[in-house]
Amino acid sequence: MSMRTAVIVPAYNEEYTIGDVVKAIKALGEGYDAIVINDNSNDRTSGKASEAGATVIELPCNLGIGGAVQTGYKYAFMNGYDACVQVDGDGQHPAQGIPQLLKPLFEDGYDMVIGSRFVADTDYEISLMRSLGIRIISFFLKITTGMVVKDPTSGFRAINKKAIQLFALQYPQDYPEPESLVFAYKSHFKVLEVPIEMKNRMFGISSITPLLAVYYMGKVLLAMFIDLFKKL
Repeated sequence: MSMRTAVIVPAYNEEYTIGDVVKAIKALGEGYDAIVINDNSNDRTSGKASEAGATVIELPCNLGIGGAVQTGYKYAFMNGYDACVQVDGDGQHPAQGIPQLLKPLFEDGYDMVIGSRFVADTDYEISLMRSLGIRIISFFLKITTGMVVKDPTSGFRAINKKAIQLFALQYPQDYPEPESLVFAYKSHFKVLEVPIEMKNRMFGISSITPLLAVYYMGKVLLAMFIDLFKKL
């Protein structure tokens, strides 16, 4: 029996890129279903995704990235998918890298595989403040859990059935990428990073100033620290 993979695409106002993202997923062939979670966009995100052939789930209000992704995991769990891959709707994550994420899940018994920008040299451009923040999160993970993850904020990741079941029921809402790694640690998941060449965002600019970055980092670390003591 062939494996079925739900490719979850959380999207908020991504009308300029979502169609190409969906088409790239569908070009992978059978076994890959593009599931777009429209996080209450006020543009043509839903229409563009539907036109490209995606299944679109409409959220009645804006839940943010955590709520949107968990909606996708709930859908995957309810429909019996063997794996889930999270892909951003802005075109940064290369659909052709999806099989590379899935191979360790299906062949090597990993529970979560992260597409990493930093385990090998790439052309991906990142600001100094963001790079520093990622390094701090990585260091925090290492000293608190022993996990070595160089790209803990990467949203390009694949999970297996066991992880789908957990995340469908419990998933961090505020800072889901780094916090979910704490969840993975507490659930004794096997986690792997693989190198992926990602694109820089083509539309929009970051609203995170250096001062906001410091504030954000403090909140992320606090949330991860609290997660260490949560019961899953």
